[in-house]
Amino acid sequence: MRVLLVEDDQSLGQLLKDGLSHEGFQVDWVRDGYSAINKIMEEDYELVILDIMLPKMDGLRVCKKIRETKDIPIIMLTAKDQIEDKVEGLSAGADDYITKPFSFKELIARIRAVLRRYKKNGPEVLKVGDLELRLKSLEVYYKGSKIHTT
Repeated sequence: MRVLLVEDDQSLGQLLKDGLSHEGFQVDWVRDGYSAINKIMEEDYELVILDIMLPKMDGLRVCKKIRETKDIPIIMLTAKDQIEDKVEGLSAGADDYITKPFSFKELIARIRAVLRRYKKNGPEVLKVGDLELRLKSLEVYYKGSKIHTT
């Protein structure tokens, strides 16, 4: 399972990467918002773990940009612990919000819970290049135009 970890703190990022790898996740780690967006556009991930206070682009903006193009679980992992911060993070599109300091066991449990929900719901649209299959309506589109099927 591929995970994108977006954390600017060197020691915490390394601990998270090592711990998640030990749990069986394949982890790519970036340290700023722009790198996160670039990775998301280049690679396919099943989960994003996202700090809010990042250089170059904050995690809230990153979350909103991811939501414009991708339907993948996002867990905010941040030191911002006020109710307003949590509401803002969840409103930006995060599926869960965990404050630092945190328990690694709880993080793993929340990751598994979020992934269970996503697998249960499944994607609504499958895209391959310019081809798009809308699963609920069983419609096929190519370059934005509907293809009539029988």
